[in-house]
Amino acid sequence: MRVTQFAYTIATLALAANLAYADGNSFFTARAEVMSAIPIFQQINQPRQECWSNVEESANSVNSEHSYTGAVLGGLAGGLLGNTVGGGNGKIAATAVGAATGAMAGNYLGNQNVQQQPQQHCEIRDHYQQVLTGYTVTFRYNGKIMTAIMLQKPGRFIAVNVNVVPAPVQSAPSNIYPQNGN
Repeated sequence: MRVTQFAYTIATLALAANLAYADGNSFFTARAEVMSAIPIFQQINQPRQECWSNVEESANSVNSEHSYTGAVLGGLAGGLLGNTVGGGNGKIAATAVGAATGAMAGNYLGNQNVQQQPQQHCEIRDHYQQVLTGYTVTFRYNGKIMTAIMLQKPGRFIAVNVNVVPAPVQSAPSNIYPQNGN
């Protein structure tokens, strides 16, 4: 039992020494050859507000102050035009119809309030852009081909960090015995 406990203690100390060594000086930097660097793009939306102005007319038939000027002028013009048509009693009827029609048209046009005002319109529109976000870099180190993502385009060579850690020892299965020539 003492021998087993002693062996266990020695194995634990050896393992601790290996771990301490691995945490100490087992990292170093080496140089690897770059084989390719493929750009990585990402589509990004940067919405923008776009505005423009239009001159819009608004016709308002209701005026705060009613004007009779249009009706009077329209009635006079319509009466004069009606008077030129027909003869006798027809001339009187044509003058009356022309005056009435001219008065109605003049009243409508004289009291119509047309305003032109600039109107500003805005809307948000999508604006997509392709943005370079990095590079997929394929490199060769110690005869092995590896890939990494890098933010900047590398040159012909890159620095790589190497960490040396002993591989775990695998014991042979207990049912395999060495052959002694029997």
